[in-house]
Amino acid sequence: MTDRPPEGYRPCVGLVLFNRAGLVFVGRRADKTKREHVAPGHAWQMPQGGIDEGETPLEAARRELAEETNVTSVVLLGEAPGWLSYDLPVDIGKEAWKGRWRGQAQKWFAFRFVGAEDEIDILTPSGGHKAEFDAWRWARLDETPDLIIPFKQDVYRQVVRHFAPFAREPGETD
Repeated sequence: MTDRPPEGYRPCVGLVLFNRAGLVFVGRRADKTKREHVAPGHAWQMPQGGIDEGETPLEAARRELAEETNVTSVVLLGEAPGWLSYDLPVDIGKEAWKGRWRGQAQKWFAFRFVGAEDEIDILTPSGGHKAEFDAWRWARLDETPDLIIPFKQDVYRQVVRHFAPFAREPGETD
């Protein structure tokens, strides 16, 4: 395991935000025109984003969560080991990042949301950032691979395996 992403991959983070019932936050991408984000029937995803220069993956995870959802009331549950990566289809990579990156390598973190639901604000997120999502909902962790664009589904299946212990069946409590 390394602290550096594989060569040729954009370093990013991914976030699984669990509510108290063990469901996870998913957002519907606001910009449906970008083929690196959506495909017909696959516009939902968990928060994610790039790691800024000088930023640790955990710092990036907390920043991205706030920028995309306005959520800061969280407790860290865990981190997936290593980097989870996916390749962009070649035509999409040339279009999206002008061929600079082969794909993305992501450090994934799981957080428990401990705030009130009205803290979630996807339309006017903190820091004046442009809204990434136009809708959101709670979903079962195991259904998330079917919601994401197909070329990211394997990463989501790995995320499900890593963080399944934090998901709960309806009716379970702490």
